[in-house]
Amino acid sequence: MKTLTKLFYSMLLLAAATLHSFAQDHLYSQFFNAPVYLNPALNGQFEGDLRMNLIYRNQWSAAPGNLSYLTASIDLKIPQFGGGVGLMFTRSSEGAAYLTKNNVSGVYSYSVGSDNFILSFGLQAGVTNRSVDWNKLVFSDQIDPRLGYVPGSTTSAELPQFNNRYYFDSGAGVNLVVGEFMAGAALQHINRPDQSFTGAPDRLPMRGTGHISYRLGLNNAYEDRDEADKSYLIPSVVFYRQSTAQSFSAGMQYKHRGVNAGLWYRGSGGAEGPNTVVLSLIFDLFINRDAGEKLRLGVDHDMSFSGLNSGNTSGTSEASLGYQTTLPSRNGNYDKFDQSRQCYHFY
Repeated sequence: MKTLTKLFYSMLLLAAATLHSFAQDHLYSQFFNAPVYLNPALNGQFEGDLRMNLIYRNQWSAAPGNLSYLTASIDLKIPQFGGGVGLMFTRSSEGAAYLTKNNVSGVYSYSVGSDNFILSFGLQAGVTNRSVDWNKLVFSDQIDPRLGYVPGSTTSAELPQFNNRYYFDSGAGVNLVVGEFMAGAALQHINRPDQSFTGAPDRLPMRGTGHISYRLGLNNAYEDRDEADKSYLIPSVVFYRQSTAQSFSAGMQYKHRGVNAGLWYRGSGGAEGPNTVVLSLIFDLFINRDAGEKLRLGVDHDMSFSGLNSGNTSGTSEASLGYQTTLPSRNGNYDKFDQSRQCYHFY
């Protein structure tokens, strides 16, 4: 029974990884704590000069195998541009060493606008390595009808031609902030790279992202209160589409001082996909508020109530860490949008 259970979960994770490779990239519930991954136009959009973000997602944590995702980014703000330059690393591991993708990308962003609006553009380009360990897979001729999987057995199946693939990947995004409203869109895999292991073309579908947020102030009677001391409700909707797969997140955050609490609903946009409730909690620990220096800690938990629900998998958890600071060399350099509402006010 234990062998059959192990085999069942291996097949489940194999199917999930295969579906994932053809359907859609991994997505973060804490999308606001992975801003460059969400939209390259958000690169360089923060208080201070230097920002570093790290986010980790452990999906279906109670299921055997491994479905984990990590993104790390560092971006440098260029005040005269209203944007900046950055570097992002993303890793996904699906199944017990089954399918792994590593991507390193450079990011550039630039903004135009005035005190009333900011329109930002971002470009992203990098290299992805996609690899698979065929030795971790179980084929039908390795399964005994009575005993199940036979450890140490070999297969006569003809394996694909490659287990390792490098390809160039690119993306672009745009973001608009007008008053208390923000909207953005991004497109990834614009060049539709060939990710095939077999030699037959397998083009990676483009991933489209759209996001909208609104910031509702709860202290309108206290206009003279410092910005950092006010409270806000920030409803947001994020929509993703890649090939025939689509999903969306809708919910809101309550933001006050250094605490940010969120409640979200995440759905697939179809009747057969998972439906998830997400609880998030974020703490901003200001080391030096005047210098724009802070440490951000974030956690969230996804509780599914259809398909592979929390009772089967213990749900999905994410943790994030962010740090930003002002460099000594800045010396009061002019920020052309210093008096404008900017995207970081929405997360």
